Amino acid sequence: MEVVLSPRGASRWMAGHPWIFQSDITPPATLAGGEVVRVCDQRGRCLGQAFYSRSSKISLRRLSRDERPVDEDFFRQRIRTAVELRRAMLPGETTWRAIHGDGDELPGLVVDRYGDYLSVQFLIPAIEQRREMLVRLLAETLACKGIVNRSDVAVRGLEGLPAEKGVIYGTVPDTVPMREGQIEMAVNLLEGQKTGAFLDQRENHIVAGRYARGRALDCFSYVGGFALQMARRADHVTAIDSSEPACEQIRANVGRNKLANVEVLCANVFDFLRAEFDAGKRYDTIVLDPPAFARNKAARDAGLRGYKEINLRAMQLLTPGGYLISSSCSHHIDEEHFETMLQAAAADAHREVQIIERRGAGRDHPVLLALRETRYLKCYVLRVL
Repeated sequence: MEVVLSPRGASRWMAGHPWIFQSDITPPATLAGGEVVRVCDQRGRCLGQAFYSRSSKISLRRLSRDERPVDEDFFRQRIRTAVELRRAMLPGETTWRAIHGDGDELPGLVVDRYGDYLSVQFLIPAIEQRREMLVRLLAETLACKGIVNRSDVAVRGLEGLPAEKGVIYGTVPDTVPMREGQIEMAVNLLEGQKTGAFLDQRENHIVAGRYARGRALDCFSYVGGFALQMARRADHVTAIDSSEPACEQIRANVGRNKLANVEVLCANVFDFLRAEFDAGKRYDTIVLDPPAFARNKAARDAGLRGYKEINLRAMQLLTPGGYLISSSCSHHIDEEHFETMLQAAAADAHREVQIIERRGAGRDHPVLLALRETRYLKCYVLRVL
């Protein structure tokens, strides 16, 4: 089956972008969604192959620039290539993102490895329709004991798919251990955020631990990824989250690592930061890792106001020479917007601020050079003078 691109769509494809939108194709009426289609320009020249989606605004997701068979061996090789990259980059580690969707040329498939267990998201019809084969290939390649389906995400609704969650292969315990450097944590693959934990921040957790000193504060702590790392060097760490179940998980992880210098508080971060400043409190290291404040373009301005508020308060609370590790996982706020916000926050806080590091998701979250849309995570290490 062929799909013909508009001149604009063909230009986008030839420039390397793996997504083609509805407005740039003429799909045959017989396509139901989920098919592998031959992609052609208006002269009939084949440009490659792609998954087709009927419901999504993203109609085509590139699979290849040629006409190789897209069969079981195709997916087996793509999975093996992705896994081999992680094993080479992260020798000896057993927790990593094994497949990062478009970044590994497997659009719509996300696979996180937690030791002997996998947590998987099937995000588009083409991947959903091949679920049984993909589960078999994943089990074969990674020799896992169990696989959890964490396709309980809103993006499936944009593809006309229902949210789903459950164990789909083998057995999976209630909690699974994972390590980040010298820290051990327990995660719940069925009930935790995303696929169980925020693996995109793993390397940033460890980096934050290296900068930690004095009195440290971890805001939006979730299960304590930043707090636990900072506790190894800081004198005292306060971990804040608005969810009591998350706070209970932090406390359990603190006990698991036998840390005596971590205090866990269930509180609204905005209110807490204002109250600490009004009380004259000061900190030497602060981490801000909030949930996405801008989930769509329409929410970007409001999201930036939220980010500015917490960053301004953090800058006011820091002692001279103190470190601020500030993150945003909002897809619709790019590095330029985020940095402009940080500059405005520093101006309003009347503080001079140095950028020490610009970071993103870990190395196990590769991004295609032509697909800037997937460079969603921003993590800045700042020093407040």
